Amino acid sequence: MKFLAVCSTGLGSSFMVHMNIEKVLKELGVSGVAVDHADLGSVSAGDADVIFVGSDLAEAASGLGDVVVLDSIIDLNELKQKVRDTAVRKDLTIGDN
Repeated sequence: MKFLAVCSTGLGSSFMVHMNIEKVLKELGVSGVAVDHADLGSVSAGDADVIFVGSDLAEAASGLGDVVVLDSIIDLNELKQKVRDTAVRKDLTIGDN
């Protein structure tokens, strides 16, 4: 299973979301998920099982498959909820944490 955080340049915001996804997965006790980040221009459909993007890129990323849109890339509570929802939707085991 691969989660990919995507922004327009593949640098600052996608790296921050990448690190926060890893943190949330650890808190949830979810294992077996590789997390990475990239710029929108280098991502193709099938590059990841789930792609996380900010709302500014929602339309541009819509053809990439399973896209989770973050209303705010700095809202950790929103990210926790959306990662948890995604883990449940993908039948990933959530630990007791």
